[in-house]
Amino acid sequence: MKQTPIYDEIQKQMAPGVITLDGFLGPDKRKLVDIIATDEKLVHYANTTVEAIAERMQYFRDLGLRGLGEYISIEPHFEVCVDSVRGKLPSPFGGPGMYDKVNTTVVNRELDKAITYTDLHIHLIRDHGFFQGAGSRYRLEPLDLVKILEILPNKA
Repeated sequence: MKQTPIYDEIQKQMAPGVITLDGFLGPDKRKLVDIIATDEKLVHYANTTVEAIAERMQYFRDLGLRGLGEYISIEPHFEVCVDSVRGKLPSPFGGPGMYDKVNTTVVNRELDKAITYTDLHIHLIRDHGFFQGAGSRYRLEPLDLVKILEILPNKA
């Protein structure tokens, strides 16, 4: 897929210091459409969708809100903590919304692995298939999300 001028502008918004101090791309020098296409292949390989990944992330985030900053147990073997930090962030893709600075940490006790993500991550994955650039400080690896959050394969 060829990168359009609109995606060039979006990629500029992802640079360090524009929306966030570290930006969204890390040392990844690829075009934004290539980053998204590579992750799309990983999601397809895992036999799932970005919508299913984001839905599972949202599920844990919503349940974790009940803990008010404390870890809560979620059957069968998860612990979740949702913490809120003051402020909001816009999406580098534009659009009408601002995203609360909310961090969700999910611990899979069976795997002894944890993953932390934000409300903005959920949006970027669900609406744009964007997990951030390779090597980015806040990148989420699609296959890690699938494994740790135990996202079931598509039934197609």
